[in-house]
Amino acid sequence: MGSFSVVNFSVVVALCAFTAYLSHIGAAVFHDGIRPVLPEFLEGRMKRTELASIAFGVSVGFIASVGIAHTLSTNILNPWLLFLTTDILGILATKKWLAPLLGGVWGALTLTALTAVNTVMTGLPVDFISALGELSSPVVSGFALFPLLAIFIQFGVKKGFVATAITLAVRQLVVTYTSIYPESIQICIGVVLLILFAIINDSKNKVEEADQESVFTERIARIRKNGIFLIIGGALIAVACNIGIFAGSEVSIYTLAEAHKATDPVVVRGLVNQAALAEFMRGLGFIPLIATTALATGVYGVAGLTFVYPIGYLMPNPFMAAIGGAVVVLIEISLLGIIGKFLGKFPSIRASSDSIRSAMGTVMEFALLIGMVLSVLKMGGYTGFFIAVMIYFINDITGKRIMKMAIGPVAAILTGIILNILCLLGLFTPIV
Repeated sequence: MGSFSVVNFSVVVALCAFTAYLSHIGAAVFHDGIRPVLPEFLEGRMKRTELASIAFGVSVGFIASVGIAHTLSTNILNPWLLFLTTDILGILATKKWLAPLLGGVWGALTLTALTAVNTVMTGLPVDFISALGELSSPVVSGFALFPLLAIFIQFGVKKGFVATAITLAVRQLVVTYTSIYPESIQICIGVVLLILFAIINDSKNKVEEADQESVFTERIARIRKNGIFLIIGGALIAVACNIGIFAGSEVSIYTLAEAHKATDPVVVRGLVNQAALAEFMRGLGFIPLIATTALATGVYGVAGLTFVYPIGYLMPNPFMAAIGGAVVVLIEISLLGIIGKFLGKFPSIRASSDSIRSAMGTVMEFALLIGMVLSVLKMGGYTGFFIAVMIYFINDITGKRIMKMAIGPVAAILTGIILNILCLLGLFTPIV
């Protein structure tokens, strides 16, 4: 998780302690599935133990698969590993002082224990940690396809083909005549077309706007009451992103891992910019989900609307990142009422959050699956391919015990472990 240092350790411990406290007081949680349930507890209709069981049930699979897999694959911490756990710990804590204590302990364990695991694994006969870097190869190009897939899902084949043709033409012009990352332009064009189709659709159907201001007023007031805590949380997250130990999601974590390995400053900056753009576009897609659940429940997201992630990546130093993260969350909270009104005017944009999330999930599953194949071929040739593909099929046949988003990295990690066992038994020779 970067180079181990007092600064890294302190930031992770403080971040986990604070997010556990946010969960405990009901100000913010990371898991979208917990947010709608929290008011039941806060308003006295549910016991803490019941809420804790729900939080554990909806989160443990993500922690054990997506969270651990992505961190071991990249050596960078992620929200599924940190924040899903602090959601649970904060809810479990019966006292305000206990929540940050438990959260801080978790932060210390993730940074120290996973660093030790990484050190041990890189010393094995088959250095599969290095091979896991191949997981990231298809991620950037794969993620850039999500707006086009979202258009197919929401607006049909005809508009999907039109958007694909336009995006491909622009992409090739960029590749031919500029040095700009084509994926960056590709995402921008796709998102603009998605929004344009949504506005055109609503204009044709002339959907009647629903006045929800009175419904949202009380919930907005509660979020703003907790505003200072949310702002501090945003500052801490931005600092963690800035110092290179934390990534906001799967769309940037592998690109950032590549940036950490690069030595050319120009290449590093280009990769960081690409990661920031990917997170920004992802944030746009999640505005309807996070904003509407926040407006309906009075419980915000730990990372707000997630724009603190790209701010953290791009700021020149941790001090500026803290200021930037705090300002971004302050602006988001101030604009919640306006966002609610806007979403009411354009229901197709609000509805696009579902198609965008579905598209993002699909393209990332596909990209990580291709990355898995590249990774296991590097670590074990077609023996590695045999093992990884059978793990994938066994998981699928037995009811997808590991979710699709995580099965690629998990299968690659398990393949590396099995190859090392075979090597120790004299049944496999490491590829040089």
